[in-house]
Amino acid sequence: MEGSSLRHWKVIPILLITLQFTTNMVLSLVDAPFDNQRNIEYIKSSCSSTTYPRLCYRSLSIYANKINTSPRLLVDTALNVTLKASKSTSRLMVKISRIHGLRPRVAAAMADCIEVIGDSVDELQQSIEELGHVSRSNFALTMSDIQTWVSAALTDEDTCMDGFAGKSMNGNVKTMVRKRIVKIAHLTSNVLALVNNYASTQSNLP
Repeated sequence: MEGSSLRHWKVIPILLITLQFTTNMVLSLVDAPFDNQRNIEYIKSSCSSTTYPRLCYRSLSIYANKINTSPRLLVDTALNVTLKASKSTSRLMVKISRIHGLRPRVAAAMADCIEVIGDSVDELQQSIEELGHVSRSNFALTMSDIQTWVSAALTDEDTCMDGFAGKSMNGNVKTMVRKRIVKIAHLTSNVLALVNNYASTQSNLP
């Protein structure tokens, strides 16, 4: 009887641990949809202040769990999404520029585009690196630098599009280039809005 009773008391802690583990699993599953919905609503609300809110939400909502409700992570993710798109566009333009038979004016516009989009990529990369070093003590100065770089990136993208203006530039190359440049310009415009919001909000913190 004593052996049976001893085994009985040994089983109870195991049952309690199992019950606690199961309870925690159930609670985490219940909380997960709520947390994800909260994160998505945060992104939607943040994107509402941008110039292209639908594009902003579409490009960032898939990173909702990573961003959580952090303004810094929101800006960081938006910068990285835009940088990735800019690098992809830059590679495409290099390929297009190597096509034989491009009209001289188109070839010149492509060369200018490759240069300024390269500058834009550098400025976005620099913004990401600087954001990684932001702290309360250097916040205002660092955010001012990031705003300057993102604004410069947007200007570079607009310069590229301007090079393909006019009816004499019509054609498949213009269509392909402008479509991609317009997208990264819109992404960059959204990033600038998010950066500005972050800078103005956080600068008011004690």
